[in-house]
Amino acid sequence: MIGFQLTEEQNKLQEKARKFALDEVLPVSAQYDKTGKFPRGVIAKAHKAGLMNLGIPKEYGGPGHGSLDSVLVVEEMAAACAGMTTSIYVNDLGASPIIIGGSQAQKEKWLPFLTEKLRFVSFATSESGMGSDVAGIKSTCERDGDDYILNGSKFWITNGNFADLYVIFARLKGTKRHNGLCAFIVPQDTEGVSTGKPLKKLGHRASDTAAVVLRNARVPKDNLLGGEGMGFMLAMMTFVHTRPAIGAMATGLARSAMEYAINYAKQREAFEHKISSFQAIQQMIAEMYARIEAMRLLTWKAAWLVDQKAEQHLSNVISSCAKLVGAEDAMRIVTDALQIYGGKGYLEQYPIQKLFRDAKLYQIYEGTSQIQRYVISRYLFKQYKPIMERF
Repeated sequence: MIGFQLTEEQNKLQEKARKFALDEVLPVSAQYDKTGKFPRGVIAKAHKAGLMNLGIPKEYGGPGHGSLDSVLVVEEMAAACAGMTTSIYVNDLGASPIIIGGSQAQKEKWLPFLTEKLRFVSFATSESGMGSDVAGIKSTCERDGDDYILNGSKFWITNGNFADLYVIFARLKGTKRHNGLCAFIVPQDTEGVSTGKPLKKLGHRASDTAAVVLRNARVPKDNLLGGEGMGFMLAMMTFVHTRPAIGAMATGLARSAMEYAINYAKQREAFEHKISSFQAIQQMIAEMYARIEAMRLLTWKAAWLVDQKAEQHLSNVISSCAKLVGAEDAMRIVTDALQIYGGKGYLEQYPIQKLFRDAKLYQIYEGTSQIQRYVISRYLFKQYKPIMERF
């Protein structure tokens, strides 16, 4: 039988994340959005509260939460501020390749490094001319004795300016596309590694985003994750684990947009009536709620499949579904919520405009919505087994 009742521990975790979001994140959300300052103080509190590094196992100092536990947390956090949630949760993205593909020695060295005190790890695949096409990475690596020499540049790197550690993907010289990709653990203080100025963005302004430049950066061979040529597979496996969380973030943001719209509709009067009494508004709000419920259930299913270690192709396609549906519906919901606000929704003093700007990124990062559709369609045409075998 299928059940949707959370365990007592999960309920407590959800409530803890909700309280933290309401007490620590929401009151300063607008401030950090306006200034673009990195919210280190808030993130430090999240780290202390055990709401960071969610997927790092207990034996390495982490809370050891599963994927479903994690999506419960990030939904609550993103409901308060998408940008801060991105900067907090990206440690799970950065640590995932180490958890998935790292040797025992690598795990013992680098995972406690992230949990013993507040430190940041950034996941670096994207480049200026390459985002969703991971196989198109141009940065190179070349073996030199017991080291690898890395050259190139990475772009759109979350927490890039504040990272203590990077997981950097580069291509072995002389190889093409998928076959030659490698993943490396690269400390920030490695000679030849530098970062650019924070990128000014439409939304998620509380999250630092920067370029990372590699100029003959020498990395020990012991920092290679999973062996030569394993980078592409490692990146894809990481996304399977992290895309449900993007769906959960989108769900949290959409939930807030709906709640703001409900509150405004109850107060705003037009034609001598509260606009909440208008059927058009009621229909819009009802549609929001239905879609949010669907978003959450799909996200939970994707996370559950990850926790159950389901077949890779199934986890992959459902994770893509969760991210696609979450991103697309969040954008639609916040657009309708802003419409309910009318002209006031276009003003900076109202929170709905921030949600509108923040929501757009979910359709872009960790694989665009178009890439998710490609992943899903490829599964349908190559692996899906139809029930109706004869047509």
